[in-house]
Amino acid sequence: MDFVADRMCFVCGPDNPSGLKLQFHQEGEVYVTTFIADQAFQGYQNIIHGGIVATLLDEVMARYVWEKYGPSATAKLEVRFRRPAPCGVPIEARGWITAVRRGGRAIETAAEARLEDGALLAEATALVMRLER
Repeated sequence: MDFVADRMCFVCGPDNPSGLKLQFHQEGEVYVTTFIADQAFQGYQNIIHGGIVATLLDEVMARYVWEKYGPSATAKLEVRFRRPAPCGVPIEARGWITAVRRGGRAIETAAEARLEDGALLAEATALVMRLER
């Protein structure tokens, strides 16, 4: 199976009509995006579904590795939810690299999602593997 970035990614793909179409930028050694979820993404009333929060954290980590090292994919993801993520307000996700192992093939990452006031919603770690070309 080939891993092709075809602009249809659910999170960042600008051509995916059902996607989030998030944009990312780098701040030093941290990758950042902001997401405002409407009720289409809720689990409980006015609370974003945990799977969407996990997806946001996964993307900010894996996409950063892809930007820095080329084609890669998440091999392991661990998310810890700290408090409910509300719909309708900006949530900032920040991801960074914590270690590079196995000759640069395995990249360990971390991320967090916070409200504008700094309240921690969720945090994650991931192992992202560089793909063979």
